Amino acid sequence: MASQEQVRNFLAHWFQLGKPVVVAESRGECLPSPVFQGEKYSSSFENCWRKIMVTRGRDCYLSGTNQSIAELLLPAWDVTDCARCDMPIVLPTAGMMTDLCPCNDLDTWPNTDVPTPRPAVDSRDRLGSLQQRLGQ
Repeated sequence: MASQEQVRNFLAHWFQLGKPVVVAESRGECLPSPVFQGEKYSSSFENCWRKIMVTRGRDCYLSGTNQSIAELLLPAWDVTDCARCDMPIVLPTAGMMTDLCPCNDLDTWPNTDVPTPRPAVDSRDRLGSLQQRLGQ
């Protein structure tokens, strides 16, 4: 089962590549920028998540996918890495995947010449690990 945090992380990665969420009830698209502010999701991302959650994710889709955000939060789906591009994708927990990776309609992806999307970085944790390595 994909947890709410896994779905948020899934969306955050695709937002970094410019993929919007089509929001329910003809409320347009949502593509927050920036996605992160320090080690947390940005206020723009949190506002987008609230728009999605108004309908509990029903009829809200990541562009290029067929599963609603509401479906992704059910036990029938897991978040894993794509074998082709290493981006997070959703897979059914039972049965076979019938859809392509969301990167399928991105002409310039995968692209090993640019940094890949990433999760937020906890600066204090990162600096702490650097200090430990320098101290050894």
